[in-house]
Amino acid sequence: MMDIATTADIDPTAVIGPGSAIWHLGQVREYALLGPGCTVGRGAYIGPGVILGKNCKVQNYALLYEPALLEDGVFVGPAAVFTNDQFPRAINVDGSRKSADDWVLVGVTVRTGASIGARAVCVAPVTVGRWAMVAAGAVVTRDVPDFALVRGVPARQVGWVGRSGIPLTREGAGEFSCPATGERYLEHEGQLTLQ
Repeated sequence: MMDIATTADIDPTAVIGPGSAIWHLGQVREYALLGPGCTVGRGAYIGPGVILGKNCKVQNYALLYEPALLEDGVFVGPAAVFTNDQFPRAINVDGSRKSADDWVLVGVTVRTGASIGARAVCVAPVTVGRWAMVAAGAVVTRDVPDFALVRGVPARQVGWVGRSGIPLTREGAGEFSCPATGERYLEHEGQLTLQ
């Protein structure tokens, strides 16, 4: 069973998984693929061929331009933007209007369980790692490691978060724990792994 608002604009070639919901004025373009249990908020835009895994949540007015890829359980906050053009211009050097053939699309990839805060901008090409968290208003211009907490313009790592999304507590040299779940993590050479 799907819950799709009558005012949503869903291309007939898009595939919407069971249990998904698309709110008022949400737009899902051609060949987009939404896994089961996804939520697309009011006025959100899902570009052509964009892929969402299962149980993703795209909040109101977020803009996911193709060829974005979201793995399972990704959260995208209100008004977040995923870009797709490294060198944007409206016209060519001869003054002619650019067409789709005049640029190479690059995408944003967001790995399982990661969260993108409200009004954050992910500048493609970039990958946000598993269970990472991008703070509200951040501008992501380089890859984000698994479990990293990043914020600022440009986004810089300021800590680690666990799968619960709660900042981790340092237990010792390279050792961290989640105060919410008790899960333990180990940092080695700038990477964090769940123990």
